[in-house]
Amino acid sequence: MRLVRPSFLIAAAALFVAVVVGARVAARHFLFPGGDCAPGPCPSGFVEHELTASDGVKVHALELPAPGADKTVVYFHNNRETIDVRADLARNLRKRGFGVLLVEYRGYGRSADGSACEEGLYLDAEAALDMLEARGETSERIVLWGTSLGTGVAAEMARRGRGAHLVLMTPYTSIPDLVTEAVPVLPASLLVPDHFDTLAKARQIHVPTLVIHGNADEIVPFWMGARLSDEIPNAHLVLIEGGNHGDLFARGGDDLLARVQAFARGQ
Repeated sequence: MRLVRPSFLIAAAALFVAVVVGARVAARHFLFPGGDCAPGPCPSGFVEHELTASDGVKVHALELPAPGADKTVVYFHNNRETIDVRADLARNLRKRGFGVLLVEYRGYGRSADGSACEEGLYLDAEAALDMLEARGETSERIVLWGTSLGTGVAAEMARRGRGAHLVLMTPYTSIPDLVTEAVPVLPASLLVPDHFDTLAKARQIHVPTLVIHGNADEIVPFWMGARLSDEIPNAHLVLIEGGNHGDLFARGGDDLLARVQAFARGQ
């Protein structure tokens, strides 16, 4: 019986480590393509805020004030867009009596400082919420809303008690689950550094939660939203029949916003 040479084992281990490191770098670039998302001009009527996260990174947010509003929607966007594209959503929410704060992630658009990662996005969210709290808008007045990638950020803020209501639109159970769904043979938990594991923390979310998902979603399968609505206490699932990943407003229209409005006001 021939023994395997130690030099071969060392080389194999080094190759394995290099492959894993390379895969993790590539996975982060794919998940956070912020460098490809240039900001547009500040939309009319919005106030731009420059904030400093607790690690010193400069992040930005766009606010659409609603004088006299008793609640503010804090919005966390998808991974392949910037906050500018949600200006119309913010305007529609203000028409329904909400103030709106659109949070830009580090490495995206106006928040060019720093590189995006899971913990970094949490720090960006905390900086935005801290700004609101400092001026008297406590968690009881905050509606946390995340779409796709942003659902992981919104869910974590809800777990930390930073809002009174949570809206999850096209949510995933975790990023490794998404990778496994697409390529079952990959060791996703090892190769993906940013997990955003909402399913694992579902039982720690104690605020009313509205899960919105289309049953024809081609990117985040509908079963993930349904699973989260089962696992999060006090969650309600809104199924958009035939809805894809990016067309829920086109299909749901004013009725969908009306449901969010009623939910956020406890109706």
